[in-house]
Amino acid sequence: MNTSLSSAGDGAPLDGLLVIDLAQFLSGPSSALRLADLGARVIKIERPGTGDICRTLYLTDTDVGGDSTLFHAINRNKESLALDLKQPADLEALKQLVARADVLIQNFRPGVIERLGLSYEDARALNPRLIYAGISGYGETGPWSDMPGQDLLAQSLSGVTWLNGHDGDGPVPLGLSIGDMLAGHVLTEGILAALVRRGITGRGALVQTSLLEVLVDLQFELLTTHLNDGERLPARAEFRNANAYLAAPYGIYPTADGYMALAMMPLPKLADVLPLPILKTFTAEDAFTRRDEIKRLVALELATQNSAYWLARLRPADVWCAEVLDWPRLLKEKAFSMLGMLQTVARGDGTPVRTTRSPLRIDGERALSTRGAPRVGEHSQAIRAEFGLHTLATANDDHSQVA
Repeated sequence: MNTSLSSAGDGAPLDGLLVIDLAQFLSGPSSALRLADLGARVIKIERPGTGDICRTLYLTDTDVGGDSTLFHAINRNKESLALDLKQPADLEALKQLVARADVLIQNFRPGVIERLGLSYEDARALNPRLIYAGISGYGETGPWSDMPGQDLLAQSLSGVTWLNGHDGDGPVPLGLSIGDMLAGHVLTEGILAALVRRGITGRGALVQTSLLEVLVDLQFELLTTHLNDGERLPARAEFRNANAYLAAPYGIYPTADGYMALAMMPLPKLADVLPLPILKTFTAEDAFTRRDEIKRLVALELATQNSAYWLARLRPADVWCAEVLDWPRLLKEKAFSMLGMLQTVARGDGTPVRTTRSPLRIDGERALSTRGAPRVGEHSQAIRAEFGLHTLATANDDHSQVA
């Protein structure tokens, strides 16, 4: 079992850094979450009352303490400062924070942050050492720049939907917001690189990416093949497709009691273990050109026995394979529990949320924090007092919900 490194200090790599999270939904806040897991202090700026729209963006009909499970997952270990950026006093308060921050993250549509007077040039004038990070849907300029930066739309434009499903299915999206999540990871990578450079030169930086750019990069391996192979379109398998560019037997197959994944391997090796001697009659080229035929033969054999039977035969023979697990099975596995990937966090009012932990380990330790996602404006009074922002508040400006 891994030991735990508190993400709020005491050796955390980013302890002492101040991050202003101006983002909503998934992509930008997920980047701020990664920085918080590494020890940064993250102050989330939310509109008074309703807060981040992600609070009511439900994945299902499940909420916890009045907020969506999605919001809880993506905003743990942050503080919430409620500011109405249409009010000059609150906008000025934000600018005061920006002047003292190390990182600012925003994912407004192009033009919005400029109208607030917080463009990169504006922010750099306030704080030359600031790392100013932004995520857009499709870049800041060009004919797509004004389109909604939404994950399914970005997947649809990127070409990735033609890699999933089977031949003849039409485009099939990935079953999670992969563009949003990747954009958060890529932005974090850029922020960390910019922080390293700042440590050397003292200069801040503008860090940018978009949902479309990260989805194109996600496909770099296959797209490079396309660009250097006469620009042939990917050909998905008709049967048990798992990768449009990989030969048989690559795919997921039913067994007598579940499913089994087979990765890349020479057909003769598989022929000896299944046993299925007919596989030895196929050439390496056949593994591509006749892959559906080969996959059907493999599927018929695997369906005759349960998964445990096949694992006991295939693994000792160094056949790359794995049982296909659902979440309940995964959570019960000893190998998973030894990773220590789950934690229970609690909001300021005591509302508990069971969620994941950072996938990153540093010096053998994984970040751990028991603080859950904040209520809207939960830390407003404390933050205003700490940074001297309370002097700018109007009579209607206190939106905190201190327990």
